Parts: sequence; C-alpha cells; structure tokens
Amino acid sequence: MTLAVHLERGRQQVEQALDRALPARDPDPCRLVEAMRYTLLLPAKRIRGIICLTVAEAFAADPGRVLPLAVAVEMVHAASLILDDLPAFDDAERRRGATTCHRVFGESTAMLASIGLLAAAFRHLARNGRTRWFGADDATRTVAVLAEAVGEDGMVVGEALDLAARGRELTLDQLERIHALKTGSLFIACTAEAARLAGAGPAERNALETYAKNLGLAFQVVDDVLDVAGDPARTGKDAGADREGASFVRFAGVEGARRLAAELVETAVAALAPLGPRGARLGEIARFVLERDR
Repeated sequence: MTLAVHLERGRQQVEQALDRALPARDPDPCRLVEAMRYTLLLPAKRIRGIICLTVAEAFAADPGRVLPLAVAVEMVHAASLILDDLPAFDDAERRRGATTCHRVFGESTAMLASIGLLAAAFRHLARNGRTRWFGADDATRTVAVLAEAVGEDGMVVGEALDLAARGRELTLDQLERIHALKTGSLFIACTAEAARLAGAGPAERNALETYAKNLGLAFQVVDDVLDVAGDPARTGKDAGADREGASFVRFAGVEGARRLAAELVETAVAALAPLGPRGARLGEIARFVLERDR
C-alpha cells in the first residue's frame, strides 16, 4: 500500500469515528453542537489520529484499541484551533479552507464550542477505553496522559508563552520550548500512548516518544515556513497569521527553518531504529510532514 493510500484510509477512518462521536443535535437552539462539529469536521490532514492508527498497525494491534485516542486527540486539536483563531490570539479569517468558527458563530459561541470539544474528548475516552479485570482501565491512564499534554504543563502553557513572546526576539532554546509544549506535547501523547495501548514494550515506547518529540517540532517548523512561503489556497488559512508570534522563520529565515525541519525529521526517523521494519510507515509519515504544502 502506498503512503497516499494509507493516509487517505486513515483519514477516512478517523473522520467517520469523529462524526459518530459527536452527532448532530436537533434541536440545537444555541448552535453550540453545530459550532463544535463545524471546525471538527472541516477537511483536514488528521495526522495525529493517523499516527495513532499507524502505531497500532506497527504492533499488529486491533485499531479499535487506539481509535478512541485518535478521536480524542483530534477533538483537542480542533478545540485549540478555535482558540488560536480568536481575536484575542490571531484573529484569523480562515482555517482549513473555510471561514473561522468565531466569524461564523460569534466569538462567545466559538469559545464555548472549544470548551465543549475538550469535554467531548475526555468523555469519549472515558466511555470507550478498554476495561481490565486487574489493574486500572486503559481509559484512566489515557485520560491522565492527554490531560497532562493539554494543561498547564503542556499545550496551554505553550500557547501562553507564545502570546508572551509576541514582538520579542527569542533564542532557539526558547522557540523549541514553546513549540515542544504548544505542538509537540500532543504529538508525544498520542504516539506514546497509542504505543502503550498497542502493547509496545518500554524501549519501543521510549523510541516512539523521541520520534514524536522531533516530529512535533518539525511539524511546527514547516507550519511556520508555510505561514510565510505557502500558498493560502493550499494551506487553507491566512498567510502571515503567526508573524508576530514565536516563529522559527523569524529566527532563522525560510531556508534556515527548512534545514532545521529536515534535521528534526531525520532525527525522528533515526529514533525508530529499535522498531526495525515495523517503523517504516512512521518514517514515511515523518518525511511526508517535511514535504507537505498545507
């Protein structure tokens, strides 16, 4: 199977599960569920969810073990996009090729939709995690891991640091810290936790955590490049939306950022060595992240 077929099959599997996990509501007088579904179900790469499924495949595990995690991670990601687009943050007009949530439904409803998606993510994990006769259910550990990735030691503090950095010159270490939290924490959580659910051993989980850490940073560096040099018709969002924030392009220029992304991807791929041939598809996904144009 080619990578393109693998990605498309995974995307469809994740999107079908998302649609089932958050059904439309009628009546929906405040349009809250409609607003939640709007951003959640807009056409997207679903790379985080696909990584969950790919990790399960690498260990010949039932994809049903990791699908609730894939759904929850995509819900959390959609919630973060709604917030990131608000007037208090980037005041963006377009996301995923469509008008941003707050411009369609209003700022207040958009904020509530973001909170609703976070709640839906943890509810979905709690209801669909595998139960065990002995020891804690899978959902208990997975909810904790995802909460840590989102909260004051993860994505949220990364966003706060990014806001505080606007207009300031940053060192490479500062940039990497911000984006390791803002972007990398969710990549690490979905990859390492999918590995645990799929039955990977400690050495394999450590390898995948290193892979995800570098891949998450590479993903953000490529995002920064596309923000400046990408085609908005392909990226589906406003050009220059991140120009005032913590940007690798501001630090190193477009070509320097591209070189950094390539180095991070090669480090991510090298980290897969303990998996042997089982890591090949994950390596292909890392290189896809480097070459993407949206």
